[in-house]
Amino acid sequence: MLDTGGRPAIRGTVLVTGASSGIGRATTMHLDRLGFRVLAGVRKQEDADSLSAEGSERVVPVFIDITDSASIEEAARRIEEIAPLGLDGLVNNAGIAVTGPLEFIDLDRVRRQFEVNVFGHLAVTQAMLPLLRKRTGRIVTMASMAAWFGTPFYGPYAASKHAIRAFSDALRLELAPWGLYVSIIEPGSIDTPIWEKGYDLAKDTIESLPEQGREMYAEEIRAGLGSIERQGRRGIPAEKVAEAVASALMSERPRARYVVGKDAQAAIFAKRFLPDRLVDALLRRQMKLPKRNSKRNES
Repeated sequence: MLDTGGRPAIRGTVLVTGASSGIGRATTMHLDRLGFRVLAGVRKQEDADSLSAEGSERVVPVFIDITDSASIEEAARRIEEIAPLGLDGLVNNAGIAVTGPLEFIDLDRVRRQFEVNVFGHLAVTQAMLPLLRKRTGRIVTMASMAAWFGTPFYGPYAASKHAIRAFSDALRLELAPWGLYVSIIEPGSIDTPIWEKGYDLAKDTIESLPEQGREMYAEEIRAGLGSIERQGRRGIPAEKVAEAVASALMSERPRARYVVGKDAQAAIFAKRFLPDRLVDALLRRQMKLPKRNSKRNES
């Protein structure tokens, strides 16, 4: 189908943050193939150029740093110029993973985790809601199965995902009277760049600790983060998550939450129905961490 200018008709306009790689990039390209105009949120010119080269003319890079209020305001003005009739969807995807033992982790690193994964999403949502209201658009936010688990050394990341799930639940109820749907995506292990450099991540995490923390936790951090990296390499393609995002944007009655991946389904089931001590033991075994009351812990 063509518009009056002879170009392919646009199905709708969606903003995707964190579009440069991983799930965000896969979502951008999937929505592009479905006929959406995708405003691809990036921070670097090289990422904008790469997305433009891979996608069709419907992929429009938009520069936005979700932790910078001035950047968000400028992006909102730019988006209103591109889509004066409003947004059909917002996909809050940008995110980082801060790791480390909670006993010693620098609090500024934890604050950074929440600035990106929680407050940044809330700030973007607030800025885009006037445009979303014009089209009775939808909000889709990337959570994780980690929202259900305080996995060792991923406490800040899991806490941020738990917080965003709570925010989304509240927002879904608040916006319901206006017909605006709010969904979250809870993926399991996904093959994305965020987990590719497990060795470097473990090394950086260990080096960020004080001497006592390195002595106490270095071995466990290497084991725990290495386990997460291996899971990521076995994870399902990011395109599977992109399909769930598209469903949330296009379904007549979208779900409140989409669990993606058999490991996520199994893990959430276990967390809901198995005793916490059993789940803890299974996690520690999977991550190859020392048992409770080991000789090392007693010394």
